[in-house]
Amino acid sequence: MATLKELAERTGYSTATISRVLNGDASFSVPEAVRRRILEEADKANYRQTRSRRGRTPKSLLRIGIAEMLTPAQQLDDPYYLYLGNYVRQVCMDKKYVCIPLEARADAFVLPRVERLDGIVAIGYFSIAQIDSLAKLSSNVVFIDSSPFESKFDSVVVGYELGVSLALEFLVKLGHKRIGFVGPVWKFNDRRQDALEVRRQLFIKRMEARKKYDPALMIDCTMDVEATIAAWKKYLAEGKLLPSAVLCANEENAVGTLNYLQQQGFTIPEDISVVSINDTPRSELVSPSLTSVSINTKEMAATALRMLAERAQIAGREPSRTLPLKVIVPPSIVVRDSTAREVF
Repeated sequence: MATLKELAERTGYSTATISRVLNGDASFSVPEAVRRRILEEADKANYRQTRSRRGRTPKSLLRIGIAEMLTPAQQLDDPYYLYLGNYVRQVCMDKKYVCIPLEARADAFVLPRVERLDGIVAIGYFSIAQIDSLAKLSSNVVFIDSSPFESKFDSVVVGYELGVSLALEFLVKLGHKRIGFVGPVWKFNDRRQDALEVRRQLFIKRMEARKKYDPALMIDCTMDVEATIAAWKKYLAEGKLLPSAVLCANEENAVGTLNYLQQQGFTIPEDISVVSINDTPRSELVSPSLTSVSINTKEMAATALRMLAERAQIAGREPSRTLPLKVIVPPSIVVRDSTAREVF
């Protein structure tokens, strides 16, 4: 994994600038191009370490359409999707596949020019109208991070139930009893409709099973740094006791938590342990580095491309598989500096 100094050498920006971008410093304004360069260089450095483990390049060349839920500007506010999209393109590059970005127009996706597609990788959550438009471009669609129609399309999703369990088991073993949650109440479901947020619901279920659920320890906010800071400000202003540990729904919630609590004079992990769900390269570079539930995005991207190749009609040959599959990628926990044993 690259250090701040190495990223400074790669990008030409100072370590202070890189640190403030990675830590989501709301008072620090930089152009979108600078933020993207820093985030992508961290990603590239991390990817090169695992590239040698990729499989051999296939002889057949596939033409892959890429549909993304978020625009390039929106991806900077949720780098998880920036990295996930980059991993898909990097695997395509390794396999010599041709990547063709699909253009979003209103509630549909279109080809930027007349092209032959062997399949589509769709990254994120899409409306039913958007899904229909993708199916018109190719019957071979693989969804990553959602599974809207399991009887028709392949999908690769995160095993959030295991991830939340791993995080809570880890914190309980460290002696934590007052564990809170930082994240949204509502979020899009697999068909881009409002639904109760899965990670939050799993957290409540697991804590109730342990008879340790305390609704007063729920810090509700959307999944971005500024909303997280505002939620913590409100929480502390109400005079509530600090949890001994929190599980954050995503990396933005975790970065916002680190950012605000440290500004208020709290020490992490001595005063509060923080666990993030996501684990992009950013988790290792913020201070303190984040203990994270890694959802293994590189493997999600590689799996999606394997599944797409299995159902593609290559050189007139029939696909090796016709039945749609849903693959749940199991997460793992990566322990870093943002967690510690609770001191009584």
